[in-house]
Amino acid sequence: MSDRKATVNRETLETQITISINLDGTGQFSADTGVPFLEHMMDQIARHGLIDLSIEANGDIYIDDHHTVEDIGITLGQAFKQAVGDKTGIRRYGHAYVPLDEALSRVVIDFSGRPGLSFNCDFTRASIGRLDTQLFWEFFQGFVNHAGVTLHIDNIKGFNAHHQAETIFKAFGRALRMALEVDPRAETMMPSTKGVL
Repeated sequence: MSDRKATVNRETLETQITISINLDGTGQFSADTGVPFLEHMMDQIARHGLIDLSIEANGDIYIDDHHTVEDIGITLGQAFKQAVGDKTGIRRYGHAYVPLDEALSRVVIDFSGRPGLSFNCDFTRASIGRLDTQLFWEFFQGFVNHAGVTLHIDNIKGFNAHHQAETIFKAFGRALRMALEVDPRAETMMPSTKGVL
């Protein structure tokens, strides 16, 4: 299997973003986005997914964080799609339950080629720091649309909004790791009866 790496640049009138990933990394992370809490969540993806991840973003955060968060999700999805290639040999499906004190979240992902998001989290606060909790949905919607994955996210319980978000992102990282692992019993096989994903 070739190196599963990608670097993607996205430039609009609202944001300029560069993301580099290595799906077979060790969890190394760096970021400069101007959105500190999102960087904390991206670090969870890298660490728990064992994905090397670098994000540089310059966005119109003087307005608010919406465009930057959404476009980071889009660019990250594009990078994953490019890095994973034709998906031969991967496990395809991944899932994880992650607790943090009183909070518990479940994430299930399918590298199906079909974008779909089911996001269920009633955040107990409207913002964490200055980050609007509605933007987590925007981030994941951008990701699934451009990675071509089906993603189910359920915060099962929790009353601390920081814990709710962190369990979601940690579980997302763990689910990614499982889905993208090479299956030693099927290294040359496409994980689909269709023969293509």
